Amino acid sequence: MAGKRHRGWRTFLTNKYLKDKEKKFVEYDPEYPVKYAIFITEEEWVAFVAQRRDENFKKVSATNRERASNPTYAYKKGRLGYARLEEKILDETKSDATSLPPHVLWKEARVGKDGTVRDDVQHIYDECETLSQSISTAEDQENRSVLSRALNVPEYPGRVRGKGHGCTPTSLYKNPRRRNPSNQEVMETLQALQAQVLQLQKDNERYRCMEKCSSQLKETSEKASINCQNKFPEGISSCQLYLSSPTYRLVGKGKVHNTSGDLLHHRPLPDGHLKVSVDVVLDKDALLPIPDIVSETTLLRDAIGSFVAWPLDLIFIDDETPTKPASKDKGILRHNESVASQKEVFAQGSQQLSQKIGSRQKNKRDLPVTYLPKKGAFVPRYQISLETLVDSSDMATAGVIRLLDMEEDIFGYSCTETIGKEDLEHIFRHQELGVGVIHTYIRFLYDNFMRGNDQLSNRFRFVSSSLVNKALICREPDSCREYLVKRFMASSTNNLYLWPYNSGCHWLLLAIDPLKEVVYFLNSIDGEWTNYPDMKQLVDTSIKVFRSQRQARVPRTKSSNITWIKVQCPLQRNGIDCGYFVMRFMREIINMNQIEIPITYFDEYKCAHYTRLQLEQIKEELCQYFIEKRLISI
Repeated sequence: MAGKRHRGWRTFLTNKYLKDKEKKFVEYDPEYPVKYAIFITEEEWVAFVAQRRDENFKKVSATNRERASNPTYAYKKGRLGYARLEEKILDETKSDATSLPPHVLWKEARVGKDGTVRDDVQHIYDECETLSQSISTAEDQENRSVLSRALNVPEYPGRVRGKGHGCTPTSLYKNPRRRNPSNQEVMETLQALQAQVLQLQKDNERYRCMEKCSSQLKETSEKASINCQNKFPEGISSCQLYLSSPTYRLVGKGKVHNTSGDLLHHRPLPDGHLKVSVDVVLDKDALLPIPDIVSETTLLRDAIGSFVAWPLDLIFIDDETPTKPASKDKGILRHNESVASQKEVFAQGSQQLSQKIGSRQKNKRDLPVTYLPKKGAFVPRYQISLETLVDSSDMATAGVIRLLDMEEDIFGYSCTETIGKEDLEHIFRHQELGVGVIHTYIRFLYDNFMRGNDQLSNRFRFVSSSLVNKALICREPDSCREYLVKRFMASSTNNLYLWPYNSGCHWLLLAIDPLKEVVYFLNSIDGEWTNYPDMKQLVDTSIKVFRSQRQARVPRTKSSNITWIKVQCPLQRNGIDCGYFVMRFMREIINMNQIEIPITYFDEYKCAHYTRLQLEQIKEELCQYFIEKRLISI
């Protein structure tokens, strides 16, 4: 404000003493303004007159006057000012907000008395709305604001365009200024780094001494020869690693070192154990039989590439087949009997199939292991049946696939989904799921819930994850938008479009009601939709295009207010369950038969986390569907 007053004061002196009535500079030397002698010395006055009569100054002044007389986007609120205009708008709308976004205030300041908005002003406003979906507040402050980007004009430092005089980024965003560290802080940081370097040097020396001592111990020790076991081939062999608790299962693969005198981290191996190197982990939550004290490792996944001690009876060479242990409660069944004799673990009605499989096993290797649960525990019957089918069919060979037809009513176009052995292995081993499994479950929901049910089929629809995902949104955003708009235009009634969205490493579910312009966001890791700006911008743009194509009339104040609702859905407790959660979300939404999803989720299914049994039920439905559709035949 002081700068503005000072510029006005200098303009007043120029007009009064240096120009005539026609606003032209006088030729004679103007007299010294004695009445302002308290403010201006004679030397300052001479310098001021010379500066104002300079030709360069006159040229710049004329250019600025011409530009100010015909602005591109004229301000039309007279002497009201941005601050009072903002206060007036907030009072009229009775809003609880304390301020308006700069581009909103900028647009309102250019609305005439008749209420009309020029097309070029509206265009800038719409572009600001689009940019605001992908630019965070931090970017807005530290770089150029949304309004400056849309106008494509240079910005003055310390100023917020569209907020009037006196508004700076610091006052608007309430963020403290960054300061450079003091000399004392720099010295403290340097001393801490030096201490870390000295500690690392000491650790390195101690490690070398231990390594030297261990090499001498290895040469002289005779007791270590007991580590060499006759059960295993001498030397290094590929092996499978099992655990017996809480269930007997395969957890990883690696190499067993059956070498006389072998040590583990410079110490003799415990009795009944051998040293193994971990190469592949199949159960990410598996614990090590003996935690590694040296590296403080307790989980198998953290031991990849290192050596650990493993019990002898839980190590099997690759060409071996595990046999049932002595324990009655947990173990692995070896399929050396006829499959028909184990029919209690198969689905009802599969006796003939079991006999057929058994007859084909006479000249084959034993079937892969099958899990025997504890008494009273859940038995994954269809998973066991399907796993047996897969290993008894041509799908046991790598590269063999099955094709599942997806009719037009499911995704709005007819296509074929590819299912390979890896997709089925992901289900059997409870690993991360691909799009083929997700789409197969959607086909299951369509066949078992919606086909023949006009109410459900007219209320719920699906969006293909193959046509709209993170990679395609970044590479071909126009084709993704066209598909979504075409999908929304498929009906004129209220529909809820279920879209499993893959962000590249995570599945989440969007439930979109394009007519009400509401998007329900279900994320099993408790993330926000702002973490997926490309996805959000695509959805918002598609809904706006859909609104335009159906020629819907929306109030100007709500033209950009597409409602996003974060649903408080159950949350996963690991890094692999997201696909299973998305499938269960879709099932529960269709089962409830409601277009609107409560923010706190459905009372019938409300819980903090899904249990393993709830996820196993989804997998059982998938496996039963594969069997009933005869996708895997012998």
